[in-house]
Amino acid sequence: MGERLVLVPDAPIRERRFAIGAIGAGFIMADVQLAAYAEAGFRVAAIASRTPARAAAAAARWSVPVVHETPAALIADPAIEILDLAFPPDCQPALIRAALGQKHIRGILAQKPLATTYAAARALVEEAEASGKVLAVNQNMRYDQAMRALRQVLDAGHLGKPVLATIEMRAVPHWQGYLAGYERLTLLNMSIHHLDILRFLFGEPLDIHTVARPDPGTRFAHRDGIAASTLRFPGGLIALTLEDVWAGPKGLARQSITWRVEGTDGLASGTIGWPDYPEGSPSRFAYAAAATGGAWIESAWTTRWFPQAFAGTMEQLQYAVATGTKPAISGADNLATMALVEAAYRSVERGRPVAPAEITEQRA
Repeated sequence: MGERLVLVPDAPIRERRFAIGAIGAGFIMADVQLAAYAEAGFRVAAIASRTPARAAAAAARWSVPVVHETPAALIADPAIEILDLAFPPDCQPALIRAALGQKHIRGILAQKPLATTYAAARALVEEAEASGKVLAVNQNMRYDQAMRALRQVLDAGHLGKPVLATIEMRAVPHWQGYLAGYERLTLLNMSIHHLDILRFLFGEPLDIHTVARPDPGTRFAHRDGIAASTLRFPGGLIALTLEDVWAGPKGLARQSITWRVEGTDGLASGTIGWPDYPEGSPSRFAYAAAATGGAWIESAWTTRWFPQAFAGTMEQLQYAVATGTKPAISGADNLATMALVEAAYRSVERGRPVAPAEITEQRA
């Protein structure tokens, strides 16, 4: 058998010194992020929410010493060095701007999507850069263990030249109530994970062609429910994503997210464990290649996307602040993901492939 890579599924914890202020006490903060931070030994110094009672409950659960009555009060707290946001994307910009004006805040971890449109996201990134503060975006699928292993196999060249990549999601999300007030649904809030991970794995696509229809299972009005996209990359790679947020008639669906990458010298495939939450299961990864002598190498880790991957997103921001380097998931990098989302919406509206450059260069 050929060479076997030593895969590292979880990001190393290189930095944990900074005082974190958490804004938000819903599921993603109270059940996922704070769980990951406690396991990683991060220092959450304070929490606030739109509902003080929920913030107090999360603080008691995770031993957070200070509960602020409002997000504004937390942002003004001079003890806070890192601001961690788990707030709706239409509310996020005002909180980010408030934090940019505080000397004591050195870094901000915003939720994805950074904003509801590319133009709004770009304005935030430009303001953050002008302030000198570090802005990162919580594109947490980049820290899923299978996706990290896949990136390592690709970087080692074991799959050869990528030819075809697919991500197929057949799972029903818990759509947050605030999304009922948006015109945008799946592409902005779910497909964004898959579009960003394709950028992480393969670089910048040439264009995207997306079709979408309403989801029969989502009761509030929306345009993009079930969505399917084809992306073309330099070098000939084609990538396909399907977000089937209906997953068939209720009670019949077996929920899953599967992925596959075919290269000239090897094949990798697996699953993403998120649909199993809260029972939970690790994402699965397997690959076979000329470099392995044709033998299949399969994953054996126990950590999961939810919650362990969220330690990676917070750690990379703390490390960037400590070292004066750019975060791995910087606001500037995330603009390319937001442009790809915007291109997908334009593709749906105009019935043709759209290059992200149409968005970033503001061509009609």
